[in-house]
Amino acid sequence: MKHTLLIIIALLFSGMTFAQHTYDTDFTQTHLMKLSGKTKNKAGHLVFNGTDQLSMVYSEPEGEYFIIDGNMVKINLDGKKAELDAEKVKMVKLQRSTLLNCLLGNWEQAAEDNNADLTINEEKGLRTVLIKAKGKVPRGGYNSVEMTYDIADGKMTKLVLEEAIGVVNTYEIH
Repeated sequence: MKHTLLIIIALLFSGMTFAQHTYDTDFTQTHLMKLSGKTKNKAGHLVFNGTDQLSMVYSEPEGEYFIIDGNMVKINLDGKKAELDAEKVKMVKLQRSTLLNCLLGNWEQAAEDNNADLTINEEKGLRTVLIKAKGKVPRGGYNSVEMTYDIADGKMTKLVLEEAIGVVNTYEIH
C-alpha cells in the first residue's frame, strides 16, 4: 500500500512538471532590438504536434512564417527567406533544439545545450521556467529563455527568447 501511494504521488508530481506538449493557438509577438530600442509587433497562429513539427504562420505581417519540419527550418521573416538543414548548420541546430525542448518541457536539456542554469518558480498560479546563460553563450544560443505556464492546465502563456545579439522576442500565447 505504501509503495502504491508513493508511486501515485510521484506520477502526479511528474505530470505537474511537464509542459503541455501540443499547441494549436494564436499568438502575438513583440520583437525588441535592445540596442536601438525599436520594437515590432506581430501576430499569427502556432501549431506544434509534440515532436519535431512546429508551424508559426503570421497574419501580421501576412505571409511571414517560421516552420520546423523535422531537421528543416523554413523562414520568411522581415523580408528574409531561407530553408536550412539544422543538421548542417550548427547555429540553426541549437536554436531548433532549444525551441523544441522548451515546448516539450525538456528544460534541463535546453539549459545544458545553452550552457545555462535552470530555475523554476511557482507563484500566483503560474510556473515560471528560466534558462539563463552562465557565461559565454554558444553561437546561435540564447542569453535567456523564460517560459510562463498556467499551473491549472499546464499551458504555456508566455515565451521570452533573448538572443546573444541583443534581440528579445516575447510571445504571448492565447
